Amino acid sequence: MVDASYVPFGLEPIEKASRDEITALQLDRLKWSLRHAYENVAAYRKKFDAAGVHPDDLRALEDLARFPLTTKQDLRENYPFGMFAVPEDQIVRIHASSGTTGKPTVVGYTQRDVDTWSDLMARSIRASGGRPGMKVHVAYGYGLFTGGLGAHYGAERLGCSVIPVSGGMTERQVQLIVDFKPDIIMVTPSYMLAILDEFRAKKLDARQCSLKIGIFGAEPWTNSMRAEIEDSFAMDAVDIYGLSEVMGPGVANECVETKDGLHVWEDHFYPEIIDPQSGAVLPDGERGELVFTSLTKEGMPVVRYRTRDLTRLLPGTARSMRRMEKVTGRSDDMMIMRGVNVFPTQIEEQLLRCAGLAPHYQIELRREQRLDVMRLLVEARADHADEASRAAQAAALAAHIRNNVGIGVEVALGIRGRSSAPPARHAASSTCGRRAEPDGGDRITMGRRGWISESML
Repeated sequence: MVDASYVPFGLEPIEKASRDEITALQLDRLKWSLRHAYENVAAYRKKFDAAGVHPDDLRALEDLARFPLTTKQDLRENYPFGMFAVPEDQIVRIHASSGTTGKPTVVGYTQRDVDTWSDLMARSIRASGGRPGMKVHVAYGYGLFTGGLGAHYGAERLGCSVIPVSGGMTERQVQLIVDFKPDIIMVTPSYMLAILDEFRAKKLDARQCSLKIGIFGAEPWTNSMRAEIEDSFAMDAVDIYGLSEVMGPGVANECVETKDGLHVWEDHFYPEIIDPQSGAVLPDGERGELVFTSLTKEGMPVVRYRTRDLTRLLPGTARSMRRMEKVTGRSDDMMIMRGVNVFPTQIEEQLLRCAGLAPHYQIELRREQRLDVMRLLVEARADHADEASRAAQAAALAAHIRNNVGIGVEVALGIRGRSSAPPARHAASSTCGRRAEPDGGDRITMGRRGWISESML
């Protein structure tokens, strides 16, 4: 792991530029991007005209707030290629989100877009501590999902050797790590914990493996999870951020020497924080919903795209570009329990404090006598399967949540491994279901990082 003697190498001039230099570049590129979108995408032209704004109205960065916001619904309404700003014969690659409802969102890239993406992913891997010649184990999914190919092209651009494993087949993941001895792994943090479980199942010491750096993204994760991964693998665990609609992974990345938030690559993306309800722009330092405008994308520019991710913008540290704080949740997965806003990541952070519990859970919300009740379904590790230990772990978790999140919960424990449920699923986002209850209320379930069946409880 890096220490105080670490010195970053090969910084690009823009990574060390002054704020005045950065904002001047942003204004110039933003003027181009707005005009490119207005002149070549009918949907943007219609939205701008309806809002009474024109690209010529942008004279300062603050003027961007006058332009309309873009949502995932806008992209779906123009499915599949209505948001493209160049002729289709100039699109060299198409990605799409999986989407749980409605049509997927489709993204197109010109060759220049792919080159820019590769450059920014290389910058992100370098910021994470990567160097040319290192071996990179890519366990993000390949295909329409942007994670695998984004990581792959960026690692190659930096001069690394790529091991394109993709996701799943956890036993093989461990075998390849042992045999090929990669220096870096790029994967979701929750799946990294599944890999850790497989190391332990094989009686292998994960701290002795070759991995030095983990670059984790595609889902919110806590500093408690970072600490568990770093301690278990003796590696640096670094956060990467991105989304398909904006580009893919590599929109922002932590620097390994500070790990104090993700530096937004502001020479290509202009970030804003808005109030999720009113849409008003908030000043740096205030928490709200993250919005991005692309500055250089040719194939599919985005203008004030609502990510639904909740964070805040902070001054630069290891780089002069601003940082975004770790994403704490989404404006669309927030739960309100008796007036308290609750995010799944808050529950997860308290769960990871309990050594006797596995990092898999399901949140169930129901209404009893007009009051919301939360039930948390979790798994006890095999070495804490006796009744007394399970009761103690349940009580400890409930107390942690009550004292740190501010809500009371019911905790129901199963025993890991005693289930006929499907194998653990490692998803990039929470799953949510709703069904009507006899008393006329709703029951909502949200789960992350695993299947828990009633047979376990």
